[in-house]
Amino acid sequence: MSDVLEIDTPRGPARVTVHAGAGPARGLLLLGHGAGGGVDAPDLVAATAAATAAGYEVGLVEQPYRVAGRRAPAPAGHLDEAWLAVAAAVRKDRDVPLVQGGRSSGARVACRTAAATGAIAVLCLAFPLHPPGRPEKTRQPELDGAGVPVLVVQGRSDRFGVPGEGDDRRVLLLDGDHGLKKEHAALRSAVGEWLTGLPTG
Repeated sequence: MSDVLEIDTPRGPARVTVHAGAGPARGLLLLGHGAGGGVDAPDLVAATAAATAAGYEVGLVEQPYRVAGRRAPAPAGHLDEAWLAVAAAVRKDRDVPLVQGGRSSGARVACRTAAATGAIAVLCLAFPLHPPGRPEKTRQPELDGAGVPVLVVQGRSDRFGVPGEGDDRRVLLLDGDHGLKKEHAALRSAVGEWLTGLPTG
């Protein structure tokens, strides 16, 4: 069962598709899409299934530029601003811990805003460590700056790079590339186990 919410943000309306978890909600997981894709990406679908089975309510967030029908992503500051508005609105009537994440660009947004939203953890699907062929343009500081436990699920042959493990950061490598279109059973298992182990009490 899912509900669709339209939320006003400083950057225009965003849309959130909310999926109920199994039983009383242990927490709320907000997930954002990639730069050019939507919330129906295979890895987001798999993560949503894992989270709802683990008792989390899941909100799949469509950024205002996507809701407006544009393919080109908004600047990072606009994405973060919209995300903060969405997180505040969705949490308003939910007294449960927040976990946030997303795939690719959405994972970057989740890392950059984790402190501001009060998230207890971040789930990164296909974190784009650097532009293809440009390792010197690293986004490692965004990943390191999350400030909370992070699970990264990455394709071994991702041309956007492969993050390493670190303090409070686990990395699961799957066969495949940036699309994460393989090994969804392993993805679901890892995400479900990680979410279940978070301190939500």
